[in-house]
Amino acid sequence: MKNYLKYISMVLFAGLTFTACETTDLDLRVSPNDLAADQADPNLLLNSIQLAYASNMDVMSDLGAELTRIDYMFGRDYFNNYPGDTFNAVWSRTYSSGTNGPGSGVQVGMFTNINTLEAIDAESDTDYSFHLGVSKTLQAHMLMLLVDYLGEAALSQASNPVEFAAPTLDDGATVYAEALSLLNEAQSLLSGSPLTLGATDFFYGGDTSKWLKLINTLRLKAYVTTGDTANFNTVIAGGNFISSAEDDFEFQYGTSELQPDTRHPDYADDYTPSGANIYQSNWLMELMIDNNDPRIRYYFYRQTDATPGADADPNEETLACSLAVPPQHYQDGGFTYCSLPNGYWGRSHGNDEGTPPDNFTRTAVGVYPAAGLFDDSSFGNVGLGLGGGGAGIEPIILSSYVDFWRADMAANDADRATFFRSGLEKSIAKVQSFGSLDANADLSVAPTEAEVTAYIDGIIADFNAATGDDKENIFAEQYFTTLFGGATEAYNYYRKTGYPTTVLPNWELDPGPFPRSFLYPQNEVVTNPSLTQKQTLTQQVFWDTNPASPTFPPAN
Repeated sequence: MKNYLKYISMVLFAGLTFTACETTDLDLRVSPNDLAADQADPNLLLNSIQLAYASNMDVMSDLGAELTRIDYMFGRDYFNNYPGDTFNAVWSRTYSSGTNGPGSGVQVGMFTNINTLEAIDAESDTDYSFHLGVSKTLQAHMLMLLVDYLGEAALSQASNPVEFAAPTLDDGATVYAEALSLLNEAQSLLSGSPLTLGATDFFYGGDTSKWLKLINTLRLKAYVTTGDTANFNTVIAGGNFISSAEDDFEFQYGTSELQPDTRHPDYADDYTPSGANIYQSNWLMELMIDNNDPRIRYYFYRQTDATPGADADPNEETLACSLAVPPQHYQDGGFTYCSLPNGYWGRSHGNDEGTPPDNFTRTAVGVYPAAGLFDDSSFGNVGLGLGGGGAGIEPIILSSYVDFWRADMAANDADRATFFRSGLEKSIAKVQSFGSLDANADLSVAPTEAEVTAYIDGIIADFNAATGDDKENIFAEQYFTTLFGGATEAYNYYRKTGYPTTVLPNWELDPGPFPRSFLYPQNEVVTNPSLTQKQTLTQQVFWDTNPASPTFPPAN
């Protein structure tokens, strides 16, 4: 959760409220708990919309990363790991007109504020096309992601809480179609390069040409998810989409620790006086070790050079599983149950052990994307202000991701390999550019240009030589590695394809069916009589046409 985003959102909402009505007007038509369209500041509304969106992206990225082993997941049973409150905050930030969901009065949710912006634009002589174009672009993406993660979303009745106090959910295909319509509206609004009118654009600094590229890229996202090759290729033929790092869609963090904390949330969690608090994924670290991946020193910072049970003596106090006998399903698959060598100290999928005193030995987040420390094999401890001070990014849609989408949709293996190579080149170049954030790092141990080229050549050669599952696993492993820090689409890819099949199984032999979608937000279910909570996590999204869980995906 982003402390910065939550804090700023509260400040902005306070600003919206107190700039909206003078204290002498509290007894007039509008309740101080309601925000009338003629009282709102469009610039503050846009700020609130952007920050709510960024907060939601953080949550969804983390969930996608946990389920696909890009990040570590705590807990052996999927249903208990992801209860009904998992999406409460996301839903509230998206729809809420109060603390209890659509229809309760106080305007704080993305979509409510977008409706207010539209009302302001309709009643004003001022053209707020920039505000609306940006807002509708973010709204479209959020609708698609709500469908991807929940299966359905509130849409047709959500914008009219007076008539529909208990909005129903629309089916996923309908919501996707409406999201594409919203992108058409956004494109029309932004095509004339409207003035920003002093608005703060947290993503592109008011550059409408970049927003237009994002709009087309979101169309690509919709088409790659639904397998619509024809429309995907039509957008590609137009050429105006995110294709270089200069156009990457990301949220930039700062270095302030207090009031508000603007640092990357992973940095804030790991770079503390009491040490690191996040466990890194054993699966991803082992994959990168085995491949000699040039990004590993940027993704992860080691606080020690050896790990109990791997290249140091087992230690029950600091790493209890280093003394354990792996369960049979781990032994049968030859999976790493507990320890990786060379100080890569993380946890395997589903490990639910308590937290030992390992905060100054476990592997911390590195310089990418959280702006921590570059791993120069100095093996010092994390602490406040070290490395890049937390001025990292939330990767949302990067040009490297788009190249992997193009590879996924390519008509033949030759084109697929070409886009695969391009995605790796762009990913590694971007990751390596973060090394400069750590001014005290010894970058002499960083991979050289020749080493990077050799790595990419080796991966592509292996890919070209492989067939069947081996070929798909090489591609998917590299895609997931590239998605580190911004993994919303990893969850989609895994459900769509079942690859990679090489991911670690859960510690538990039978963790329950793999989640094909999440439960509806419980706060909305409780207050909305139109909704009935799902009883399982097995409901499939409309584009997910693979066999039912638990047989798919192959690894639980």
